[in-house]
Amino acid sequence: MGRDGGGVRAASASSIEITFQFQGVRCRERIQLKPTAANLKKAELHKAAIEHAILAGTFDYATTFPNSKKAQAFRPPEDKKNLGVYLVEWLDRKKLQLKSSTAEHYREMIMGRLVPMFGSLSLGELSRKHVRDRLSQYKAGNKTLTNLQSCLRSALNDAVEDEILDVNPMVGWNYRNREELKEDDDVDPFTAEEQAAILAATPKDRQAQVIFSFWTGIRPSELIALEWGDIDWIGGVVRIVRAKTRAANSPETPKTASGRRSVKLLGPARDALLKQKAQTFLAGGRVFMNPNSAQPWEESGEIRKVIWLPALRKAGVRYRRPYQTRHTYASMMLSAGEHPMWVASQMGHKDWTMIARIYGRWMPSADTDAGGRAEALFGGNAKVMTTLSLQAPLHGSFPKDTKVAPIVTGRCGPGL
Repeated sequence: MGRDGGGVRAASASSIEITFQFQGVRCRERIQLKPTAANLKKAELHKAAIEHAILAGTFDYATTFPNSKKAQAFRPPEDKKNLGVYLVEWLDRKKLQLKSSTAEHYREMIMGRLVPMFGSLSLGELSRKHVRDRLSQYKAGNKTLTNLQSCLRSALNDAVEDEILDVNPMVGWNYRNREELKEDDDVDPFTAEEQAAILAATPKDRQAQVIFSFWTGIRPSELIALEWGDIDWIGGVVRIVRAKTRAANSPETPKTASGRRSVKLLGPARDALLKQKAQTFLAGGRVFMNPNSAQPWEESGEIRKVIWLPALRKAGVRYRRPYQTRHTYASMMLSAGEHPMWVASQMGHKDWTMIARIYGRWMPSADTDAGGRAEALFGGNAKVMTTLSLQAPLHGSFPKDTKVAPIVTGRCGPGL
């Protein structure tokens, strides 16, 4: 065995043998490494990784030892394939079709949650009961649970299309926990006074970016990917055509068609761009740069450290993350009485249902004179309109001998 009897030993002058248990079978495999002390240590780590994968349910014999005679014996039918292994392989194939940020999100869900939960099951063994039992014990909000099930459902859909499975148990079904009504949510915009304090505490060479964030509502990932060529000075809009996330090496197009949009340059945003031109326009690339390095922002999280946190601390403003500039924009527009559908289009939502759901609290007070225009237009002749509508026949004119009841104006009685 190995130096400490741990299942690792020198098998020859050019190979090391490791021994482990898999599916109740004692397995011995050779690694083509000279059995030096350093290589024996590597072999021990390799054996430990194999045993960890076996416990996690992600070990694939044929992948780890493709030339082994035992590999074929351990190869299960496709529907008996380990679900954890299938999910990992599925993502390797699928990530070529996904944006980098989405692929990274899927990887975190698969390796961090789905494999530990379901990795011990076979592909064809998974049922709704398995999903319900595991997720009911998982402490997470319904949004997280929905994302996990969406990833799992997508993988199983491909298994059905590849004729590995006959049916996808996740189709048309979604497990949700009962959640208590939350008093608060993530929407926590800055007041006009807080905005002024933040700007006063921000160095002048960084103020343009902060103002632009407040007055366009674009996401931080979209802001750091913005290029001067995206600015339509004549049309008075900024074209949002890409975003830069931490998982991506370079900016990528928005995930949805509605995310690719034109945002109107309101006065403060336009003025901010004019000030920013003096700093980065001649560079011919990104509009906003990291002021510490004079290089493009690598990811939006850097904004928090370089600009945001120092400014809020100096201003004495309660901390909220930079993304709240987007919520601030929406609340300002709605409170000023701008149409929700227009606000939705500016923010990259396909319809205004999300605007109503997230920012509904600002909409009732959007116009304190709501209804006034209708009252002014129709209120003065309401009696005339009512009289005419009740006296007019449905078809043609009333016969001469028809008696028309007198029109009673005023408040209707009970039951009318």
